Formats: sequence, C-alpha cells, structure tokens
Amino acid sequence: MKRATRINLLLVAAVLLLAVLPVALGLGDRQEEPFTGADAQAEEAIAENDPGYEAWFTPLYEPPSGEIESALFAAQAALGAGVLAYYLGLRRGRRQGEERAADAAGPGGGPGAGAAGS
Repeated sequence: MKRATRINLLLVAAVLLLAVLPVALGLGDRQEEPFTGADAQAEEAIAENDPGYEAWFTPLYEPPSGEIESALFAAQAALGAGVLAYYLGLRRGRRQGEERAADAAGPGGGPGAGAAGS
C-alpha cells in the first residue's frame, strides 16, 4: 500500500472516530439539548452567573427559526470549504505544472545551459 493511501485512510478513520465517539460515549446525555452550539451554551452560562446582564448589541439579522440558522451556518461552512479547496487545488496545479515543465526541459536544460563553454 502506498504511503499516501495509508495516510488518507488514517485521516478518514480519525474523522469517523471524531464524529462517532461523542455519540457512542453518550456525551451530553444529561443535557436537554446535548449538541447545542457554543453561543447557546455561553448564553446559558451568562444567564446563570448574572441574571441582570444586558447584551451590548443585538444581531443584525435574527433567523426566524433554528433550522434556518443551521442552514445559513452550513452554507457559510460550504462556501469556506469551497474557497479553501479552490486555493489548495490551484497551488497543487501550479506545483505540478512547474514539475512537468522542469521534467520536459530535461537535466541541465534550464536557462543558460551550454553557454558556459563559449
């Protein structure tokens, strides 16, 4: 098995482990909503510690439901992943193009080759 294939399989296994482990171990079983976001958990902690706390500002847009909020978050994550994948693909393509150009030039076929003995 190639080294790159082995690394890819290990990465996939690690991602699956990270996704399944919290559910398998029952993390969050004692909570009303076990997998809430950090924002909701922070709001609860602030309300417990300082019931009279007033927020400094309000959001510019408040989605009408949690499903819409989740959909917007997923769209934002997908857009970010797309931009990152484009950038990484562009970098890899440029590197491969440079390697192919260097291979096509052959050994010692760079600029100035053969001009030293004039």
